[in-house]
Amino acid sequence: MNTSVEIAGVKFKNPVMTASGTFGSGMEYSDFVDLGRLGAVVTKGVANIPWEGNPVPRVAEVYGGMLNAIGLQNPGVEVFAKRDLKFLEDYDTKVIVNVCGKTVEDYLEVVERLSDEKRVDMLEINVSCPNVKEGAIAFGQKADALFDITKKIKEKAKQPVIMKLSPNVTSISEMAKAAEAAGADAISLINTITGMKIDIYKKKFVLANRTGGMSGPAIKPVAVRMVYEASHAVKIPVIGMGGISNYEDAIEFIMAGATAIAVGAANFHNPYATVEIVEGIERHMQEQGIEDINEIRGIV
Repeated sequence: MNTSVEIAGVKFKNPVMTASGTFGSGMEYSDFVDLGRLGAVVTKGVANIPWEGNPVPRVAEVYGGMLNAIGLQNPGVEVFAKRDLKFLEDYDTKVIVNVCGKTVEDYLEVVERLSDEKRVDMLEINVSCPNVKEGAIAFGQKADALFDITKKIKEKAKQPVIMKLSPNVTSISEMAKAAEAAGADAISLINTITGMKIDIYKKKFVLANRTGGMSGPAIKPVAVRMVYEASHAVKIPVIGMGGISNYEDAIEFIMAGATAIAVGAANFHNPYATVEIVEGIERHMQEQGIEDINEIRGIV
């Protein structure tokens, strides 16, 4: 029985990854999860300099999920490389580093800094960051901006590049095609859906930032649809995410066209979720007589 998948020449023992921003950089969950059982650890977003993130409150529970407006708080690439990448050296899993920035130059600085880090197998570029030079419109919301940043990153990157797409667009297929045309090795989707919550008794926004990114089971049908559309629009591999809580959800994404999947908000209420999904996929394959996980990719 083969559970391994391949993306841009990188081989993963199984298709289960962590979603950036929900698993720290692995260290935070290592008491609960054998990181070596995972296909990959996808780290929290890292920038060229430390980011403080948004003011609190910045997390809120909503029906079927949660809102977050963390603001990509991170210690910066130097601390990340010395502390988090060093920690991951002891584990037999692939490492995908999520990269964020406010300008193209910010992204390129991180990409170049990580180019010689042997523990980094792939880069995932978070294009939902606001482009300060374009009035805070996210790079991932305009096809030409996405094409431009993808092309520039590919020129500098030593590792394969995954572009993480925003769902807050008119056409996910158009964005997927822009990333592919610019040379992306893979795409991942969906990032969070913009939402809002108001406290009717305090008569104020629940989040200090007013809006936040919604994740959790409620967004799964939207994510499955977008993964299906994107995987039919491009030839490069797609990593699917959005509301995955169990192995059945994971297989649904794979059948929609995803080569691999990432588990996000589920980690917060069940720190064992990723390994349970790995085991669930293996059990399902045995029960259904599936010899190779790749047999069911895009089967619908």
